[in-house]
Amino acid sequence: MDAEQLVDVPLTAEELRDAWPALSWEERIEGFHRLVRAEADDFFLELPPADEAALLLALPPPERRLWIRLLAPDDAADVIQDTPEEERPRLIELLDPVARREVTALLAYAEDAAGGLMSPRFARLRPEMTVDEAIRYLRRQAREQAETIYYAYVLDPDQKLVGVVSFRDLLTAPPDRRIADLMKREVVSVPDTLDQEAVARIMAHEDVNAIPVVDGQGRMQGIVTVDDVVDVVQQEATEDIQKIGGMEALDAPYLDTGFLAMVKKRAGWLAALFIGEMFTATAMAGFEDEIGRAVVLALFVPLIISSGGNSGSQASTLVIRAMALGEVAVRDALRVARREVLSGLALGLILAIIGSLRIFAWQGLFGTYGPRTPSIALTVASSLVLVVTWGTLMGSMLPMLIRRLGFDPASASAPFIATLVDVCGIVIYFTAARLILGL
Repeated sequence: MDAEQLVDVPLTAEELRDAWPALSWEERIEGFHRLVRAEADDFFLELPPADEAALLLALPPPERRLWIRLLAPDDAADVIQDTPEEERPRLIELLDPVARREVTALLAYAEDAAGGLMSPRFARLRPEMTVDEAIRYLRRQAREQAETIYYAYVLDPDQKLVGVVSFRDLLTAPPDRRIADLMKREVVSVPDTLDQEAVARIMAHEDVNAIPVVDGQGRMQGIVTVDDVVDVVQQEATEDIQKIGGMEALDAPYLDTGFLAMVKKRAGWLAALFIGEMFTATAMAGFEDEIGRAVVLALFVPLIISSGGNSGSQASTLVIRAMALGEVAVRDALRVARREVLSGLALGLILAIIGSLRIFAWQGLFGTYGPRTPSIALTVASSLVLVVTWGTLMGSMLPMLIRRLGFDPASASAPFIATLVDVCGIVIYFTAARLILGL
């Protein structure tokens, strides 16, 4: 739906949602104002934080208070973090006093830490309460402030986490039983400084819908819920995929990223890869005499280097993803290396057989390679085994080396590894040709 249609017909949230990516911000504001209030509330809450922030700043100042107060404290903090520094104090002032304190506390944490991800509103109980008292108290909390009711967390007078109670246990327990006798004392929690990816892994491992966040003294600060983790997993996976593709991660959705920003994100890595490929040409120039004495060797250069690059890309993708999921760590480097060397040898042997069959078939059908066909086939086959093995080894080890240096292993992108293996593949191929063909 375009802007003219928005003016001519009544607008629903579904129609605006479909048209949203293609509209300018003037058209988005116009469409948003045409929604009925109930639909506008839901539509606003469904937007990503970056769009919520841009929409708030585009609305007239009197309307901003209404919409920012619709957000939970953790969502409001995410939105404020997506606004320019000079706008943040004005938006914080629009919150009610309680929410303002909560949001200010959340903004003190790093955006990608558990403290920046958590909600400070959770169901809390005291250990001396009875079950009947606890249920009445939780009913009031649910109406007034608790963002979500998955579990009730038991805190001592110092606000330290001492236990957790499920609502199933609360509803089935005798009314006069004490919470201290009912609660589970072994509670999995995360520190408020823990990285959000680690929080997501812990929640997946523990299979919980919410996990408590505590400070350095063990005082409970909030909870991270499963919906927050879903957003984290999607965000981190998107960043990793973009980096693996050989570019910097985008800061906004694809269609919301400006032309110059898109070029900037892609140009650096592309230029680096292009410079890397220049070394391939340099390597080939070093074997100019060998190519001149056996021109047929040049026919197999794309075959050799593409096989090594593809095997390296496969290995790097597998290892980077395994590291992201916590399945593989730097300490497993030797195990991974042994596994990939064996895999590379097996995969290289398969390609070597296919390549040799192709050479003998073309010689039998067309007489393409002449009397040196067996030597050419042996050169190609041995090169494929070596190059594919080298590619798998480099593809698996580079991400671990980069992690060891303290950087994101996704930076060992598939194109980067392919470029590196291309250069090495040329050297391996023509060295094998020199030894086998006696060039």
